[in-house]
Amino acid sequence: MMLLTDASRHDWLEGRGPVLTLIGFVDDATTEVPGARFQLENEDTVGYMRVLRTVVETEGIALSLYRDQHGTFQRNDKNWTLEEELAGRQFSTQLGRCLEELGIQQIVAKSPQAKGRIERLWRTFQDRLVSELRLAGAKTLEEANRVLEHFLTEHNQARRGEAKQPGSAYRPVNHRLKLDRIFSLRYARVVGKDHVISFDGKQIQLPQLASKRGYADQTVELCHLPNGDLQIYKGDQMLLLVPAPPEAPPVRAQSMGQRGSRPKKKKQPKIYVLGGRPATAIRP
Repeated sequence: MMLLTDASRHDWLEGRGPVLTLIGFVDDATTEVPGARFQLENEDTVGYMRVLRTVVETEGIALSLYRDQHGTFQRNDKNWTLEEELAGRQFSTQLGRCLEELGIQQIVAKSPQAKGRIERLWRTFQDRLVSELRLAGAKTLEEANRVLEHFLTEHNQARRGEAKQPGSAYRPVNHRLKLDRIFSLRYARVVGKDHVISFDGKQIQLPQLASKRGYADQTVELCHLPNGDLQIYKGDQMLLLVPAPPEAPPVRAQSMGQRGSRPKKKKQPKIYVLGGRPATAIRP
């Protein structure tokens, strides 16, 4: 079975509250919506991860996903790190890697017209759902999501009766899958001599291994969960869990490559002064 996905940034509360983004997934066969959520942020990686995890935990794993060419799903830049050049390919985005690990095939819409089905559904929602939000007097993100949950229950019950074949086409979730790790933003970090790694301006002290052997200068994987928690792995072994502080800022993907490498900066041209005036720029 195939899911369609997209996001809609809209004045859902009609000025009573903030502008919200609706991220959702739609069953291509029935137009049932197995997962959707309002958020304050624009369309982003963490938003898609949150809603997709809801779908996986409540329904199962879809076979394929029909999506657009937004930068959350695919790399649209031409910057290659040295590691990517050696591998001969650009690494996936965080969300792209998540879909690959779940075994969900990605089908790319080449034009806005190709997403007509989900676009029409969003237009319907911008009429009916906006009316429901107005009747409920929703003014906040929390209130909007409560109205959305009730709205989707009624919407899905109506669509479920239209299915030609009973039963579920979702694949069951393998119990071996570590969903926290899959649905996280993952970064490589090299351990310092004092068994410390850095992340977001903070220093994190790693525990000593049970074997008493050190792992300085080795690479570990840092997983930043949507709720703000941090998990640090060495291979398949979790070394440390750092709970998010009570007032943690919203989780966002760092603007760097999948492996934590920043794009190479272009050299700026040198400007030579001749007779008190800048001469023509000469590139090195």
